[in-house]
Amino acid sequence: MKKPKIAQKSPYVLDMKAGKYAFCTCGLSEKQPFCDGKHTPTEFRPEIVVLEEDQKVAWCGCKHSHKGAFCDGSHARV
Repeated sequence: MKKPKIAQKSPYVLDMKAGKYAFCTCGLSEKQPFCDGKHTPTEFRPEIVVLEEDQKVAWCGCKHSHKGAFCDGSHARV
């Protein structure tokens, strides 16, 4: 498996509404941290995240988090 492109070396901290989101896993999207379909020629697929309530989310920007879409500090090591 190829490694994703690092979109940025820090999380995208956003106030989110409850709902369903397609998190970009390839790092190629121009609508980071969300998928815009740029993964199509790759083996990557978006991670679907369902938020049950409004909340602040630290979305992974480096695409290497062990918590999937959510930042775990991995950007400090990539």
